[in-house]
Amino acid sequence: MPSTNGNHPKRAILYTRVSGDKQRDHGYSLSDQQRELREWAEEEGYEVLEEVEDGAWSGGFLERPGLDQVRERVAAGGVDAVVVLFRDRIARGIQAQLLSEELAEHGCKLIALNAQVDDSPEGELHGGMLDLIAGWERKKIAERTRRGRAQKAREGKIVAGRLPNYGFKYNEARDSYLVDEEQIRVVRRMFYMLGVEAKPLNAVRLTLQREGIVSPTGSKTWAPKSLRGWVLSDLYRPHTYSEIVPLVSESVAARLDPDKRYGIWWFNRHRAKLRQVVEHDGDGGRGYKKRQRVSDNPREEWIAVPVPDSGIPVEWIDAARASIKDNRRSSSAGDRLWELSGGILFCAGCGRRMVANRVLYNGTKPAYYYRCPTRQQRGQEACPTSRHQRADKLEPLVWACVRDLLTDPERLRRGFDKLIEEERRLFDRASEGEARRLREKLEEIANKRVLAQDLALDGLLTREELRTKLSELDEAKEVMEKELEACVQRVEVIKALEEDRDATLAAFAESVPEDLDYLAPEERHRVYKMLRLRVEVDGQGPPVITAPLTIGEPVCKNGASPTWSPGRRAGPTS
Repeated sequence: MPSTNGNHPKRAILYTRVSGDKQRDHGYSLSDQQRELREWAEEEGYEVLEEVEDGAWSGGFLERPGLDQVRERVAAGGVDAVVVLFRDRIARGIQAQLLSEELAEHGCKLIALNAQVDDSPEGELHGGMLDLIAGWERKKIAERTRRGRAQKAREGKIVAGRLPNYGFKYNEARDSYLVDEEQIRVVRRMFYMLGVEAKPLNAVRLTLQREGIVSPTGSKTWAPKSLRGWVLSDLYRPHTYSEIVPLVSESVAARLDPDKRYGIWWFNRHRAKLRQVVEHDGDGGRGYKKRQRVSDNPREEWIAVPVPDSGIPVEWIDAARASIKDNRRSSSAGDRLWELSGGILFCAGCGRRMVANRVLYNGTKPAYYYRCPTRQQRGQEACPTSRHQRADKLEPLVWACVRDLLTDPERLRRGFDKLIEEERRLFDRASEGEARRLREKLEEIANKRVLAQDLALDGLLTREELRTKLSELDEAKEVMEKELEACVQRVEVIKALEEDRDATLAAFAESVPEDLDYLAPEERHRVYKMLRLRVEVDGQGPPVITAPLTIGEPVCKNGASPTWSPGRRAGPTS
C-alpha cells in the first residue's frame, strides 16, 4: 500500500547481496552497496524502513534468508519500494521479473539504481527485457562452455577436474591421463582380492583400512560405494583396439596403437541438478540447504575418451563384477521395529540420523543398538562425541517422557494450536490464492508456447527466434512449477498438523498411563512422527528430547531419568 499522498514519505527497504569473498574484495562489498543506497534514498526522499543483506549467498536461488525477510515484509504491506544497486543483486534473469511482479501485487516497486531503469511502466518493461536478455546470455555462455568441453572430449582429450581419477595423474597439459603406479597398485590389489581370492567387498574394505591405506578423499576409512564404483568403471577395464574404434572419431582412432589396450573415460555420462530448499524448525527458525540430484544421461550422449591401460587383467575385472552383481544392501534392523528410526533420533555430534544396528554376541545372542553413521563409516575421529545407544535402554526412556505429555490433553492442544499458528505465519504467502495465481501463470505460459509455435509455422518467427522464445518460456515454467510445488507443500503442512492434532487428541485424551504402556512399537513410532519428536544423543549425557508443540518446554518436565546410561560397547556387527 503506497503512501505517496504527500503527508508521509515514501518507504523503502534497501537490499544488498554478495556471493562471497571474491565479490567483496573486488568492489562489490555490502558496505559499498549500502552507502550508495542510503545516499539515493536520502536524495529521493525515501524513508528507510529496513536494511537487509545476504552475505555469501548465490543469486541463482530465491531461497535466501534476507530475501525471504524482504518478501514477508512487503507482503505485510506498507512498503513502496525495494531498492538494490544492481538488478542482479536481488535476482537473475526471469526470476528477477517474477519477483518484480510479486512485489507489484503488494503495491511495491523494485528499483535498481545502476541498471538505468526507472520505476515507470515503461521502465519496468525495459527492466524485464534486460532480465530476459541477461538470462539468455548466461544460458548461451553456459551452452558454449558445455559444447567446448564436449568437443574437447570428442578430440580424445580428458576434461580435467579438480582431481584425476584414482590410479591416474594428469599429463603436463592436463588433457590426458598417465598411470600413477603407486595408486594403481591399490586398485589392482582390490581386483585381485575380489576376482581371484573371491573375497566379499566388505572384507576388501576392512583389509585396506587395517593396512593403513588412505582413501582417495584422504580418510582412513573406505566407503563400499567407492570400491563398487571402481569395479564397474570402464576406466580400469582394458579394451582392445577393435572395441575402442566404434566409440571414437576417425581422427582419435588414427592416433591409437592397434596392438595396445585402453581404458575408457566417459564424458557427459551424468547430469546434476542443484536446487536450494528452505527447512523450518519448530521454533520458527529456518535453514537453507542445497540438494543435488544426479542422474544418467542417455547412453548415446556419452563420449568415450581412450586412456592408458591400467594393466589389470580383464579376467580379474570381469570376475569382480560378477561377484558383486547380485549384492544388495542388507538391513541392519533385523526382525524388530525400531521406534526411533525414520528421522526421530539424531547424533548431537554431527547432526546425522542415527541408524539401526543388530549385533550378534558369540554368533547367537542378538543385541540392538542405534549408531552414528558418520562414526560407523569414517571412524571415531570423524565424530568423536558420539557413541552407540542401546535400544532397550533408550526407547523406554523416550516413551516414558512422551507418555507424560500424552496424558496432558490441554498441553497437547496448546502446543498443536501454537505450532499451527506459527506455520500459518511463516507460510502466509503460500495461501490458496497464491497457488491459484501460479497455476494461472503456468496456463498462460502454455498458451504462449502454442502461440509461438503457430507463429513459426506461419513464417512469422525464424527457427532461432522460436528456439529463444521457447527457452525463455521453459525457464519461466520451471521457476513457476518450483514456486507452486513449495506453495502446495506449505499448505499441506498446515493441513497435516490439523489432522494430527485432532487424531492425537481423540486417541489419547481419555487414556491413562497404564493403557499407554500397552501400545505396540509401531503405534509409538506413529505417535512420535505426529508429535514431530526429535531426540539428540551424544553418548555422554542423557538424551535431549524436544517437540515443536511443547512451545519451548522440555518434553520431560523433570529431565531425563537418572538411571539412563548409554550402554556398553558393542561387539563386531553382523
